[in-house]
Amino acid sequence: MMTTRQLQDEILRLKKEKDICILAHAYQSHEILEVADYTGDSYGLSQQAAKAPQKNVLMCGVRFMAETVKILSPEKKVYLSNSGAGCPMAEQLDVEMLSALKESNPDYTVVAYINTTSELKTICDVCVTSSSALKIVNNIDNDKILFIPDCNLGAWVEKQVPQKTFKFVHGGCPTHLRMSVRDVKKARAAHPEAKLLVHPECLPEAMADYIGSTTGIMKYAKESNAKEFIIGTENSIVQHLQYECPDKKFYPLSKDCVCHNMKLTTLMDVYNCVCGQGGEEIKLDENVRVKAKACIDTMLTMGE
Repeated sequence: MMTTRQLQDEILRLKKEKDICILAHAYQSHEILEVADYTGDSYGLSQQAAKAPQKNVLMCGVRFMAETVKILSPEKKVYLSNSGAGCPMAEQLDVEMLSALKESNPDYTVVAYINTTSELKTICDVCVTSSSALKIVNNIDNDKILFIPDCNLGAWVEKQVPQKTFKFVHGGCPTHLRMSVRDVKKARAAHPEAKLLVHPECLPEAMADYIGSTTGIMKYAKESNAKEFIIGTENSIVQHLQYECPDKKFYPLSKDCVCHNMKLTTLMDVYNCVCGQGGEEIKLDENVRVKAKACIDTMLTMGE
């Protein structure tokens, strides 16, 4: 039997010994964040991985995130800590479906949320994150946008760019879609002094004091003079903010806002990976990797 602390100490020892960089998405449990080299959102982690000196990278997150790391760092060995951890939104569209959509909308620029598979990225024009989507769509010369796969994030951008025409595919994040206007009314009634901070993947009716990415929400909460916050994103963020801001109070917008795929990864999974007894090495066809990278490179250029 090992305690959490003993397990963490052993992970910290082994990752140094085996030249492993551990990345943990912000939706992972706090005990995993404590052993990570970098924490943050999906694209930020990929950038950190590319800069990291280690030859091996362990992603504590979901499959498309590990794929993005491999796309940007082909020379490194990239592992997904739990091979079952996928992203339902990333799997809502396949290459055949998107190819047909492009054929019927040839004059539209295809904007792909980063929550997509590497195969899908190969036939998209530009990739976006929740924090860069608005800026990049504004920078696209074309005034016709086919936004995939998240309708809520796309609609949020559409409201702020009324001069452009948008088309959407019916898709979105099942976790964020669990939050409703009813949840907002209930939370506001229970915590009238609290600021409501929500992710743009939520339903647009959820009127918030701040709408932004996971890292944006955490930054806002840390820097705000307010003392109470209702958090409209994956509930692990409530816990992380409680640790980081013990003088403030944080409440989940909905107790049901839990990403089951993110919760698949346990501290023992991380331990098994650094021991070389678990996880899955991510391997991409080089042609797929190069084409998918072009989509991400365009994002970097347009997001500057």
